[in-house]
Amino acid sequence: MRRKGVNYSKYGYIFSLPFIFAFLVFSLYPILYTAAIGFTNLQGLIPKPIQILDDPFQNFKDLIYHNVAFRTSLSNTALLWIANFIPQIVLALLLAAWFTNQRLRIRGQGAFKVLLYMPNIITASTIAVLFSTLFAYPMGPVNSFFELMGWSDEPILFLQDKTTARGIVSFIQFWMWYGNTMIILVAGVMGINPALFESAAMDGANGFQTFFRITLPSLRTILLYVLIVSMIGGLQMFDIPQLFIAPGGGPDNATLTTSVFIYGQAFKGSYLYNRAAAASMIMFLIAAVLSAALFYAMRDRDAARIRKEEKKLRKAAKAAARGA
Repeated sequence: MRRKGVNYSKYGYIFSLPFIFAFLVFSLYPILYTAAIGFTNLQGLIPKPIQILDDPFQNFKDLIYHNVAFRTSLSNTALLWIANFIPQIVLALLLAAWFTNQRLRIRGQGAFKVLLYMPNIITASTIAVLFSTLFAYPMGPVNSFFELMGWSDEPILFLQDKTTARGIVSFIQFWMWYGNTMIILVAGVMGINPALFESAAMDGANGFQTFFRITLPSLRTILLYVLIVSMIGGLQMFDIPQLFIAPGGGPDNATLTTSVFIYGQAFKGSYLYNRAAAASMIMFLIAAVLSAALFYAMRDRDAARIRKEEKKLRKAAKAAARGA
């Protein structure tokens, strides 16, 4: 006799309901609400009834054309991200190649990986306080060390100089995240077919040739993920610039990022929720455009070419069928 099957799919839908509910309430609704108030006059500690502006894009125009601080925050965000991501990805790639090199067979890899990943575990507030203390004026440990070594006759104002403040913030971001990037790249290298490395070794390829001809091309998808995540994280850079130098964004807005700017507009004195929402939507559009550009730049060109050729062949076959 034919047995009646049991359908368990409904239980999957039931178990997913809490996540769907939490996503709708705590993620989707705030995003849509933020997008909506960017076109309104919502501001003040006790907001008045919301009204859509006569020119709905007025808040966006004011930010882009008339707000110097917002433009400064955009340039600072790009500068700080580039300054920390380039050394971060270079060092992470070198460490990933070192740990996964079968010829070297590094001992104690687990301990090394834990130590390198540990800065990512420490809270940002702790790291901000640590570096503020290290570079304090006039009696911080770094100033004391420079004086002891005879490198400086007078204490250096590290936190009051634009260049050094940006450099320290970039170094903190690099130091916190290179271990996380390294772990992701190590996992990507371990997923590559070992037969490729064995064939390269049998053909006499050295370490550099293996890395640039096999490892890097095989990590295209992983590198794309790292670039997207790092780019979005860089656009959302908030905790270190906000906590490292008080008030956040100093000195003279040298470390003012877009997230710090948005926080200041919404919750510091002015309570310009409409302007903060407009800035958030601008950053969302920038992230979307940059992500699309990265996807396009790092696409598999060979696969795209094959798909185009297959599409042409299908069109030619259909045209021949119609002619017949």
